[in-house]
Amino acid sequence: MELNKIGVHRKQEKISAISQITLDDDYNVPDYRPDIVKVLKEKGELRFDEVNASNGAAWVKGSMVFRVLYRSDQENGKISCLRGEIPFQEKLNMEGLVDYDKVKVGGEIEDITIGVINSRKLSVRAVVVLRTASEEEVDESFTTGVSEPDGCEQKVKSTQMLRLVLAERDICRQKTEIVLPSSKPNVHEVLWKSIELRSVESFLKDGAIGVNGEILVAILYSEEEGERLQWFETTVPLSCSVDKEAATEGKLYKVKITPVTMELEVKQDYDGEERIFVMELALDMDIHIWQEETFDLLEDIYSLSRNVIPVRRQRGLENLRMKNYAKQRLVEQMVLSGNQEKILQICACEGNVLLEHKEITPEGVMAEGILTVELLYITTDDHMPVGTAREIYPFSQLLEVPDMQKDAHVELECGVEQLSAVMLDQEHIEMKAVIHLDLMVFDEMSVMNIEEVTEEPLDMEALKQSPGLVGYIIKQGDSLWNIAKENHTTVSDIMETNQLKTQTLTPGDQILIIKKV
Repeated sequence: MELNKIGVHRKQEKISAISQITLDDDYNVPDYRPDIVKVLKEKGELRFDEVNASNGAAWVKGSMVFRVLYRSDQENGKISCLRGEIPFQEKLNMEGLVDYDKVKVGGEIEDITIGVINSRKLSVRAVVVLRTASEEEVDESFTTGVSEPDGCEQKVKSTQMLRLVLAERDICRQKTEIVLPSSKPNVHEVLWKSIELRSVESFLKDGAIGVNGEILVAILYSEEEGERLQWFETTVPLSCSVDKEAATEGKLYKVKITPVTMELEVKQDYDGEERIFVMELALDMDIHIWQEETFDLLEDIYSLSRNVIPVRRQRGLENLRMKNYAKQRLVEQMVLSGNQEKILQICACEGNVLLEHKEITPEGVMAEGILTVELLYITTDDHMPVGTAREIYPFSQLLEVPDMQKDAHVELECGVEQLSAVMLDQEHIEMKAVIHLDLMVFDEMSVMNIEEVTEEPLDMEALKQSPGLVGYIIKQGDSLWNIAKENHTTVSDIMETNQLKTQTLTPGDQILIIKKV
């Protein structure tokens, strides 16, 4: 007997691992940089060079790139900066991982501290969380019916599923030139830069995956002449895309966007003056696109002319329960400590969101995390012209999901959508932030699929001994299908004999069943 089948392609996580490492190293200040008096601001980012799978483990190789803004010992040019990096190589145990398995790696810096050992040496210490995961592609087939029924009775159930049509990573790039306004002096040296993405959205259109949003650029630099520090900030539209044939409107998709590099350099204009900033962005796009489909799943089969035996096997299906987008608004106050310099002008307000915990509840998904806000500002003290402040704000948000199941598969991403800082006075700042949370909830269903059907001759002796006419009283949980199958007849014959208009049964009802031979 030939069965009609439909193929379903999906990805599932095979193995994952998480490791927390501490990077601790001393860094010598390059000869061309002035001596360090005090560290004002530090920032780090992770760069992953390669990740290799071996038997039962993943090897991650990369580096932590850090930047330091500091007070120097020079009278002219009191503020200086430097850039360095600390390489690392880490082994994460992943039982079951084999050679040539594809492994994805990601991570974040939970804490970074840079202290002064002496005027020519820094102590760099950072707590880094590394995450690795290996996914495997699964191709499964489900039986929808029999190609030539030949007298077989078939019971089918309408089933919804997600078919994975694309799962890959790509790089989206954007290069922008930013010209200094005429009111600003020429650039001698860039001391600090802040490049942050805001209100980032992705979309599918005409065979491409697009990304829109804003790029907030803030630059602290020294003048070509004179001692004064200059500050320049602007907003640049974010607009880039990658071509993907499967990216058409109407499909379900998820695009996780992670900045790989955000570089900024100064170049000369047509007059030979340093007045143009060249910004280059490279965004890693982890792309998943699904097609929602409905098909008939063969649940049961029997025949009146022969003994039909279905062979079943348990298989998994995935279906989208809900896609939820929520926002968490925070309004907080930052107060400078007594030993910090007073604020004359706020230069940059940087924010980073870390999701610490997510929990499935009967009402939905509870997300808990922290927002870290860092300020860079011009002070009222000419001897210490630049100051910094840092504060951590906790947040929690319930993302409601009706009829939430404990074993549901949950994917939750969060980030800063808006962030602003307003001076109330020289010591108090009002912080306003909007955190976005993107939730996708998948139901993982298990179905007993009919893999094949075997046939045997009917037991005619047993068939002859069974009654040809039966009066039956409907019990709780009965269905016309089960009644017809047990009594060697069909659903349509029972309905015709008893003049039933629907297959809905009420306990206590009486029906007449005639065996069909």
